[in-house]
Amino acid sequence: MRRRQILGAAGLAAGAALASPRQGAAQGARVLKFIPQADLSTLDPHWNTAYVTRNHGFMVFDTLYGTDADYQPQPQMVEGHSVEEDGRRWTLTLREGLRWHDGEPVLARDCVASIRRWASRDGFGATLMAATDELSAPDDRHILFRLKKPFPMLPNALGKFGVFMPAMMPERLARTPGTTQVAEIVGSGPYRFLAGERVPGARAVYARNERYVPRPNGTPSGTAGPKIVNLDRVEWLTTPDPATAAAALQAGEVDWWDFATPDLLPLLRRNRNLTVAVLDRAGYGASFRMNHLQPPFNNPLVRRAVLGAIDQKDLMIACAGDDPAMWRVPAGVFTPGTPLANDIALDILSRPRDLERSKRELAAAGYKGEKVVFIVPTDLPHLNAMSEVMADTMRKIGLNLDYQATDWGSVLTRRASKAAPDAGGWSAFVTFSAGSDNATPAANTQLRANGGAGWFGWPDDPELETLRDEWFDAPDLQVQKTVAGRMQRRAFETVPFIPLGQYFQATAYRNTLRDVVPNFATFWGLSKTG
Repeated sequence: MRRRQILGAAGLAAGAALASPRQGAAQGARVLKFIPQADLSTLDPHWNTAYVTRNHGFMVFDTLYGTDADYQPQPQMVEGHSVEEDGRRWTLTLREGLRWHDGEPVLARDCVASIRRWASRDGFGATLMAATDELSAPDDRHILFRLKKPFPMLPNALGKFGVFMPAMMPERLARTPGTTQVAEIVGSGPYRFLAGERVPGARAVYARNERYVPRPNGTPSGTAGPKIVNLDRVEWLTTPDPATAAAALQAGEVDWWDFATPDLLPLLRRNRNLTVAVLDRAGYGASFRMNHLQPPFNNPLVRRAVLGAIDQKDLMIACAGDDPAMWRVPAGVFTPGTPLANDIALDILSRPRDLERSKRELAAAGYKGEKVVFIVPTDLPHLNAMSEVMADTMRKIGLNLDYQATDWGSVLTRRASKAAPDAGGWSAFVTFSAGSDNATPAANTQLRANGGAGWFGWPDDPELETLRDEWFDAPDLQVQKTVAGRMQRRAFETVPFIPLGQYFQATAYRNTLRDVVPNFATFWGLSKTG
């Protein structure tokens, strides 16, 4: 069943036709209706790097540490930790009273299994485990790390709020291999996922977790602090058409539109009943991801030819509009405005474009006209717009483009394939990642170059991986900055990905919402009136 079978032409009102008795009873309760950035096609936050899956994950699951607005880790599921033996022994103590949604107590062995599963998928987690001699649960409330060497960023790893999120889940689910999605969505977070009410492509529903035990002190900040839930129910209503989303928000049929599109922001700002804001000042990094396993992008000279043809300004205008306050170029491999951002080798993106030169470089690289299967989402307007610009650029420099338009869920599924492009695989796609993720090598999945074990595209560059290890071992920020400059230079030589620019995503919500936490879309701390 697709969205158009559920939503009426005027917006979302026709969804009432599908209301179950339980939904009907909830109409007078504290209900928030939300339009997510894309359909929630994947539910397992250890399995998928889609940010809509991460957002869902933080509703249902909790993490051992949270990360506050200053990007500092804070205890979340743990009440604290002790560090002994010159930083090589960490003991984490779980808070009392934590329970899974099925009523079972949260035990340390659940968390140990969850950490192992998450680390099998996440680069930061894999680095932590590589530094670990022993990870165990000596009793029900204590998690023990015995390290090969000090790893002071352990709380940062276990509290990261990017993808993959280090979600804690019951041991019976965490035993599922990371390459297989879990069969149930059971966490200990502030909301319960109502699987029986999910309509793929249209709706996901959450109910307040009555068993949730918030932290007893502090203020909500990022994913840290007490997660106080003031709502009984949150409904995610997939609405790919921006005009439909804007109309529903203005009419009061929904309360919050996550990714408001740039062309509709002036209209929304004129409505006195709405707030339009940028909640995440680190913004997002757009990128062009290529398949390093298959021709033509298995050739670094072909990748460099495309890199030299990129016009980040054109891409950002297509993505975020004409207002330069909503984007920033040139952007390298680290988030502009953060400590590791640098201008090493950045001239390749800041110099005037010369498409004829790129065409000559492509020919000199030995390009033989291999088809470039470009998978493009139609239901994420900002990615679709950047994909149009990239498609035009690739055609102009002489690439044999096969433009395949589909929905974002299908892109997420297809990009995992390592098959040849004409056998169900792919050559390239445009994506985005949080600026907070891209700020350091620890969480920047785009910069990983560990081959088949890495992120989709699977670049293989041992030198870049060695530089990443050097960054983790750096004694201070100044040395980290030096290593980051070397990493950027190397990345522009081997091109694991192409940065397309930094943009800031506006969100829009009705003024009946109060105390929305600055961050990605989270649903604790806020309240709804009227």
